[in-house]
Amino acid sequence: MKQILLGVFSFIVLFTQAQELKVMTYNVKLDYPKEGENSWANRKPFFINQLKFYEPDVFGVQEAMPNQMKDIDNLLTDYSFVGVGRDDGNDEGEYSAIFYKKDKFEVLESSTFWLSQTPEKVSMGWDAVCNRICTYALFEDIETSRKIWIFNTHFDHVGVEARKNSATLIIQRINEINVQNYPVILMGDFNMEESHESIQFILKNLNDSKVVSNMTFGPEGTYNGFHFDEPVTARIDYIFVSSNIKVKKYAVLSDSWNLKYPSDHLPVLIEIRIN
Repeated sequence: MKQILLGVFSFIVLFTQAQELKVMTYNVKLDYPKEGENSWANRKPFFINQLKFYEPDVFGVQEAMPNQMKDIDNLLTDYSFVGVGRDDGNDEGEYSAIFYKKDKFEVLESSTFWLSQTPEKVSMGWDAVCNRICTYALFEDIETSRKIWIFNTHFDHVGVEARKNSATLIIQRINEINVQNYPVILMGDFNMEESHESIQFILKNLNDSKVVSNMTFGPEGTYNGFHFDEPVTARIDYIFVSSNIKVKKYAVLSDSWNLKYPSDHLPVLIEIRIN
């Protein structure tokens, strides 16, 4: 009888130690134009409240300029972040930063590499038209001690070779780093729809969270271009997950106010479980 009770207790402990997380990717649209209804100054209040409402445990941003990073960091006081500006490796140019709840996670290691032939230094790769980066970190859940790698990126919107080689580089880097086979999330704005060969290459290594989710919600696409009166059909923002992650819910969030979006992209939010 004691052995049975011990077994049940052990199962309960293991079950309750499972890691459940909410993860979001969000192209926030860089601070341009400086004026008008789609300016960051006008979009910021709704954007910040949207993040406060959904409370993702981790969220990756793309296109965030230094002043936007400062705003997000100052206004979302429960979060800290890892990441650097793509144009100097410090605080110049767009970030692909990862924000995380600082009372939930400890960052064990983090870094940024450039999507280029020389990934360890500031550089523009192949036929890209601007610097592109991938920021990543190994997070440890403070309560459960479980670890997870999270990668956040923004692919070039023009370079054919750049997008192809960027996918190869990131998957190669994931395989080199994750020798312990921890759960992995790769998210970002990939500037490609799912039929593209580079997305298909990624899918040979990681799962599309939408496809493996128990429940999906929201529009098909993620790029709205600030066109509120048109259907959102272009899906270019993704969250990919390793096979040891169970996706419970997947949503594209089409929240708006006064017929306006907080960004020209819709955020993607997933709820996951790691046993």
